[in-house]
Amino acid sequence: MASYKELDLYPEGDARPGQRGWIAAHLLALRSELARQVLDERRPNSLIVGSWNIRHFDGGRPRLDESYHYIAEIVDHFDICAVQELKPDLAPVRRLAGLLGPNWTYFVTDVTAGVPGNSERMAIFYNTDRVVFRNLIGEVVLPADALIDGRQIARTPFFAAFQASWFRFTLCSAHIHFGSEAAADLTLRAREVGTIAAILAERARAADEVYVLLGDMNIEHPDDDIMAALRAEGFDAPLLGPTNLGGTRHFDQIAFSGNHDRTRMLRAGSFDWRAAVYRADEVADYRAAAEAERGEAYADWAGYYPQWCTHEMSDHLPVWIELEIDYSDDYLRRFIPG
Repeated sequence: MASYKELDLYPEGDARPGQRGWIAAHLLALRSELARQVLDERRPNSLIVGSWNIRHFDGGRPRLDESYHYIAEIVDHFDICAVQELKPDLAPVRRLAGLLGPNWTYFVTDVTAGVPGNSERMAIFYNTDRVVFRNLIGEVVLPADALIDGRQIARTPFFAAFQASWFRFTLCSAHIHFGSEAAADLTLRAREVGTIAAILAERARAADEVYVLLGDMNIEHPDDDIMAALRAEGFDAPLLGPTNLGGTRHFDQIAFSGNHDRTRMLRAGSFDWRAAVYRADEVADYRAAAEAERGEAYADWAGYYPQWCTHEMSDHLPVWIELEIDYSDDYLRRFIPG
């Protein structure tokens, strides 16, 4: 479980951000929301797979210490979690891993060079008490006949193979091109998603194994061409709801292919952390911390506060699905005639 030993390093008190009591109270609120939204209805012998685009982690304005604790608390409530939009400095990744505790480990990619790559990494964090790595890891590199306008995917998708109980699966994390809302960029998004999905679907059939494609797909709407490109390759993409903070776009997805007899989804959704941390009623509380960091006053702090919060947590909500992973009853029934 998440580690809280760093709380002793912060000032005493609970009246303002950064104090150990303040952080502890917000962690308790966050745990309550995670229980309500994710864990309370969890079944025994299941696997919770998460994905989260954590905005500029951590290559923009440095996050407050407490934000690392809140991010770790959320990731710790999944069993395995793909993370997108990590930046070149690995110190924040290592700090997050430390806050997750000794039963968690991770893989992280190299930096994707070039303007379209945005100097980003991706990572997969997983709980070793729940998930076993199967010693296969790599990137999806397009063959010559699948190149998109002669190019590879701007941010190379990243995959690794795992097992949880009876469930063998390969997880592939992607951060699809965004660009703009122009028709050409929307078409490119659909082509990237469709190309990746086609390759993974073929691998799933060849290996007779479940492939899970997840991440920031930059899907605008469940009925748009980008989602259609994903489903056209046989991927099941449950409706997770909008994942931008404005509640209008369905950017982040978790979809699965392969042997569907072994892919039994129990529940799915997104997690909205805003009821527990960086709440709308805490505008005044965080002003001093924000202005101390900036070294000057904000002209319109109340107006900027929602945007500021996205640099502390993210401008995306994390998404998750719960899968059944124990098929022992079905296996035993095979031995009973009739």
